[in-house]
Amino acid sequence: MWRGFMVLGILLGAAGAAHADSRYFCSADDKDVRFTLESAFEDGGGHKLIHFRGALMLKDAAKSPNFNKRIFESKDLTNRWSRDGDLRLEVFDTEGGDTASETLDLAVLAGGHDKPSPNFGGTYALRIESGANFFVVEGKVSCGTK
Repeated sequence: MWRGFMVLGILLGAAGAAHADSRYFCSADDKDVRFTLESAFEDGGGHKLIHFRGALMLKDAAKSPNFNKRIFESKDLTNRWSRDGDLRLEVFDTEGGDTASETLDLAVLAGGHDKPSPNFGGTYALRIESGANFFVVEGKVSCGTK
């Protein structure tokens, strides 16, 4: 009987750990840009990143020849924060050679602020820099948890 309780306790503990991770998705689709981001963090200390991916498309491809369509991976996520319903993500990417390089910086600030709803909103800021030229846009983002 003692073994039965131990096995049950281990199984319940493992089941609780499986549901403890925080998974987020965010998207925006406005007149300037369309993007989606998905990320997952461990709920334990440090909120370690489990995975990150995303895709971005500029509505006017002439704004950036290198970033008009882009896929993001974990290596592109430079800053992140996930705590108590608040989500902060920053994606940074570079493209091109020394003479024609471009940089992309996409920041998402969203939060549920301890609300029980799985859906919440926020803002995004996108900046693409190519030499002396800048493309800067801000807008609303919709996020949620899975």
